[in-house]
Amino acid sequence: MRHTGLTAFLTVAKEIIGKGPVAVIMAEDEVEVDTTLRHHQTAGFPVVVLLAPPEISLPAGIEDSVHRVDHDVHAEGALVEAVNQIIEAAPGIWLFYCYNAEYLFHPFCESRNIPELLTFQSEERRDAILTYMIDLYAGDLQRFPNAVSLADAHLDKSGYYALGRPDPANHNYPKERQLDFFGGLRWRFEEHISPQRRKIDRICLFKTRPGLTLSRNFTLSDEEMNTYACPWHNNITTALVSFRTAKALRSNPGSRFDIHDFRWHNSVPFEWHSQQLMDLGLMEPGQWF
Repeated sequence: MRHTGLTAFLTVAKEIIGKGPVAVIMAEDEVEVDTTLRHHQTAGFPVVVLLAPPEISLPAGIEDSVHRVDHDVHAEGALVEAVNQIIEAAPGIWLFYCYNAEYLFHPFCESRNIPELLTFQSEERRDAILTYMIDLYAGDLQRFPNAVSLADAHLDKSGYYALGRPDPANHNYPKERQLDFFGGLRWRFEEHISPQRRKIDRICLFKTRPGLTLSRNFTLSDEEMNTYACPWHNNITTALVSFRTAKALRSNPGSRFDIHDFRWHNSVPFEWHSQQLMDLGLMEPGQWF
């Protein structure tokens, strides 16, 4: 279904989304839009919303299976502002958001779907899931100059780290059960990345409620929903494998001519399987055995 804008969609959003969960995907360009939509439909999201400019084209089969919303995707904070308006319009549902050429993986996703994951997380009395954004990049930039190739995708197998998240309201002491995570291309090529965009953690799968807001650093206004675990044991985390950083570094004139290869000694081919992400410590199954 096609909606002429976000305002038009919001008037019917609660009816469309129902009990959810819903995936909200914003297409900044035409790169892998169709595969991003299909991936999240296959993952088990019954409702998929695409925020995209009118000029982006989709195969007919995909166009008919999603709710497409004409949207100014290049406005400052476009995705965050849209998510906040959807939170207000549809409280009480699980919501996921991402950009095109980003793919959500959860533990055992080959045999367990998103509704099953969220049912378990709800039983754990948790209303959000911490997600690590794991950079993907093509191994051969001569063949794939925009650094995007699903068949030749690579990731970093190490080089990730975390720092305590300071609390300005408490003399900058670290916040309880919150960390800022770093690594991947944003760490290796940090001279091309502004400091506020270097961390790789997002809260991009959470339960909406009145008054809840998403900030531009991808954390929520409820501090407990930004934690990586509950007080008594570890919880599930998910991974968002993403070509977005590699694509940006290859399209930005300030970095394009400085980068001839994203591979290094810790690069490995991505197997498109949740077990690889868990084996590398990039995703946590928690108590979900």
